[in-house]
Amino acid sequence: MRKCVRCGEEMEEDFVLTGGHGNVIRKKGLGGKAVCPKAAVCPKCGEVSVYVDDEQLKKLIN
Repeated sequence: MRKCVRCGEEMEEDFVLTGGHGNVIRKKGLGGKAVCPKAAVCPKCGEVSVYVDDEQLKKLIN
């Protein structure tokens, strides 16, 4: 459960970011591990938070 940093409301999670180039977070260097970030949206104020879930974070760091 993510809380909105702006208003403290519980955020709706597991949205995906889409774009022409594909949104990824990649470790520096050629062939670095890449993960796809997710987004959470606050239903009260509209704040958007981009995050990497626990499983993807482990892939990126290890």
